[in-house]
Amino acid sequence: MFASKRSAFFASATALALLAAPLGQAQAATKVVITQAFQSVLYLPFYIAMDKGFFAKQGLEVDKETAGTPPAALSAVISGSADFSIHGPEWTAIAASKGAKVDIIAAIVGGAAVWIAATPDFDFKDVQSFKGQKIVTGMMPTTSTSLFLNLLKQKGMDGKTEVDQIPVPIGTEPGPFLAGQAKVAVMYEPGLDQVVAKGMKVVFGFPKAFGPYAFSSLTARADADPVKAQGVVNGLQEALTFIQANPAEAIKIAQQEFPKLEPSVVEAAVKRMIAEKVYPATVETTPDALITAMNTQIGLGNLKAQPVYADFVVQTYAKKAIGK
Repeated sequence: MFASKRSAFFASATALALLAAPLGQAQAATKVVITQAFQSVLYLPFYIAMDKGFFAKQGLEVDKETAGTPPAALSAVISGSADFSIHGPEWTAIAASKGAKVDIIAAIVGGAAVWIAATPDFDFKDVQSFKGQKIVTGMMPTTSTSLFLNLLKQKGMDGKTEVDQIPVPIGTEPGPFLAGQAKVAVMYEPGLDQVVAKGMKVVFGFPKAFGPYAFSSLTARADADPVKAQGVVNGLQEALTFIQANPAEAIKIAQQEFPKLEPSVVEAAVKRMIAEKVYPATVETTPDALITAMNTQIGLGNLKAQPVYADFVVQTYAKKAIGK
């Protein structure tokens, strides 16, 4: 009887050992490098996917790198030093127009996340109110200034001669604005809510003016590893769903990512971007959202024509991630 039990024990142990080896191999994480243009509250879906383990659930170990500029982030992908990059899709479109084999595979920011703030005493009636004003803007190249200049152009104004731009490094716009160097500033979050907390007012919002807008995307080489690509896109989709379902926890993660900012400012910024649909519901890049975004670049002369959607946007991964 004892021998029989002992044999059964060793048989069970052997079976478990045989199962454990392949199971351990299956759980080995695949390393992925994602380079972002800069650390930004705009990229909150990316940070949530890392913090909540959504990438890990896909069997990925993601290494986040920060390039400093969109072109530098994209260059890392083109050179092969990164698997994917996060930045405005216009940079991918420009590179593709010059022969680079790169594609957009997922949407991360789906609204034109730029606002125009002004001092409390600024009399804003319409865009013409900016004529002759000193205006703090981000140094080009940046989407915020591109949007602003294109807005002026649409209203028949020349951004080089009819407004006095004060260009500053991206993210530093609140400083000169609050110091009184200008009565108007073109801003991203959380800079916008930093100045709102100091009494400034929002006079124009691009998210509401434009609607769906391919503002920030995930770029990959045309020969990207499909398993990595699908895993990353799946993780981002889960993060976008999480933001909509759990805004309070999304805010906490944002506050952890930006510990030097006032928690109330981060909270206000995330709430604003959720309310104005800057964070999209899905990772899908729609034709209309891309056309609207690329029209800005065409208007500024950065692109000659609209990129062919089917040749530029790969929807395979996004559709699988959202169950289409």
